Amino acid sequence: MLRTRFRRLAAATAVAVVGLGMIAACGDGGDDEATSGPVKLRFLSLAWQKESLQANKDLVAKWNAEHPDIQVEYVQGDWNSVHDQLLTSFEGGDAPDIVHYEAASIGEFSKQGYLADVSDLLSDDFKAQIDKGIWDTATFDGKVTGVPFLLESQVVIANKKLLDAAGVTVPPADNGWTWDEFQANAQKLTKPGQYGAAWALKSPTNRVLNLALNFDGKFFYTDGGRSEVKVGDAEKEVPKRIHDMLYTAKSASPEALGMSGADTLPGFFGGKYAMLPGSVSLRQQMVEQAPAGFEWVTLPPIKGLSSLQAANPQTLSISEDSKHKKQAAQFLEYFLNPTNMAALAKGDWLVPTGKQANEELVKLTGGKQGWDVAADSAADLTVAPFQMADGYPEWKTKYATPALQQYFANKITLDQLATQLVDGGKQVLR
Repeated sequence: MLRTRFRRLAAATAVAVVGLGMIAACGDGGDDEATSGPVKLRFLSLAWQKESLQANKDLVAKWNAEHPDIQVEYVQGDWNSVHDQLLTSFEGGDAPDIVHYEAASIGEFSKQGYLADVSDLLSDDFKAQIDKGIWDTATFDGKVTGVPFLLESQVVIANKKLLDAAGVTVPPADNGWTWDEFQANAQKLTKPGQYGAAWALKSPTNRVLNLALNFDGKFFYTDGGRSEVKVGDAEKEVPKRIHDMLYTAKSASPEALGMSGADTLPGFFGGKYAMLPGSVSLRQQMVEQAPAGFEWVTLPPIKGLSSLQAANPQTLSISEDSKHKKQAAQFLEYFLNPTNMAALAKGDWLVPTGKQANEELVKLTGGKQGWDVAADSAADLTVAPFQMADGYPEWKTKYATPALQQYFANKITLDQLATQLVDGGKQVLR
C-alpha cells in the first residue's frame, strides 16, 4: 500500500515537517470571509521525490503568478510523521487549508469532522474525470472528504530476454495474463538456478487482500452495521496460488518471501528471477538501477474473475475549519487539471486517477517504461471492503500478517490460515 512505501522511503529523505505548528488557525469554520489583501491558503504537501517535489513547487508558483488574489503557501510535510502532526493541528484548530495524505488514513479525520465535504465545491466536469470506485475510497458516511489523484497498482516486471528465450510472449497493455497463464509461464521460466517469479512478501497482507479482489475475495463482510472476517473459497484463491507456486510447482523463490520489492532487484538483475509481481512504482528503480543493456518490460495486472484491485490513492483534502473552502477548491481543480495531474503522476511513478490525465501521460511518455500499462491499470482499481473497516489496521498487524507469513513459510495449512484470520477478526471487530 502507499503508506508502507512512502513511510519507508520518506525516512531516507530526512525531510522534516515544517511549519505545521505555525499554520494559522482558520477560525470558526466560516467560508470566504472578507479580507483585506489576497486570500492566503496553506498547502501541506507530502511530495518527496526530486521530480515530484519540483512539479509540486512549480505548480504552486505558477498558480500564485496567475492568481494574485489567492496566494498559496507551500508547506513541506513528511510521510513518517504527518499523521501525528495532523492530529495535533486538527485538535488545536491550526490545521492547513489543504492537506495531502492518502484515502486509507483520512477516514478517522473525516469521521471526527476535521475535513470538509468537497462534493459541492468541485465542478461536475472535474468530478467526472475520476471513476466512482475511486471517489468511493475517499467517501465516509456519505461525505467526500478527499480528492483522489495518484494510484498505485500491482503489475508484473519481467526480464525480457528470459521471456524471449522461453518463448513467452509479452501480453498487450490492455489484456494481461490470467492467473493460470501467469503460473504456467512462471513454470516455463523456471530452470536450475532460475525461478519464474519472486513474490516479495515481507508485508503480505495488503498484497494478498488487494489481489483477492481478482476472485471477488472480500475478507471483511458487513451486515447491519457489524463487520466480520470471513474466509471462503474466494478469499483462499490468491494465497493458495502463491503457495502452490512456492511448494508444488516450485516456480517461485522461497527466499524472496522475507524480502521487500527492492530487496529482490539484485537477484532479478542477475537472472535469478524472471518476473517480479509488485508495485507499478518499481519501474522507477528499473530505470535508475538496471545494469546497462538489461531489458525489462511491464506486464499488466494478472486477471482472475476480473483484474480488480484495491485502490488506496493519495488524496488532497480541505480542512473543515478553513475560511476559504471555495478558493481552496479552485486551487485543487487547477493543481489537478489533466496536464498537471499527469506531471505529478510522472514525478511519483504512479497512476493518475483522471481519465484525461492518463491519456496525456501516455502521450507525454510515449507509453515507454511501462507507462501504457500503468495508465491502463487505473480502470481496475476500486474501493475494497477492508479499507472501510475500522479494525483493519489492528487485524492486519496482530493477526493477518503473522498468519500469512506462517502460511507462506509452509508452517500452517490453508485451513489453519483461514481459522487464524477469522479468529483475529472476532478479537478486533467486537
